[in-house]
Amino acid sequence: MEAQSQDRIQKLLEDLKRQRDELRLQMHLGTLELKREWDKLDSKLVELTGRAQPVRAAVGESAEEVWEAVKLVGTEIKEGFDRIRKAL
Repeated sequence: MEAQSQDRIQKLLEDLKRQRDELRLQMHLGTLELKREWDKLDSKLVELTGRAQPVRAAVGESAEEVWEAVKLVGTEIKEGFDRIRKAL
């Protein structure tokens, strides 16, 4: 995979982890519903991070296809973080 795509994936993961950490600090008094949403999103981010490494080395897939797949899940996680942020 080209270096630019690897950089985009790494930046996306770092941004999502930063948002997760910031929200974690704000959620200590959150509602049960927000905590459930949080747990679901946190699990997705952990799974995405775990999948990103092998995907980076995938053979036969274009860098753009890999980026689009990672970006789709990353967008879903980010939108969930935004919902939690608005509810706080």
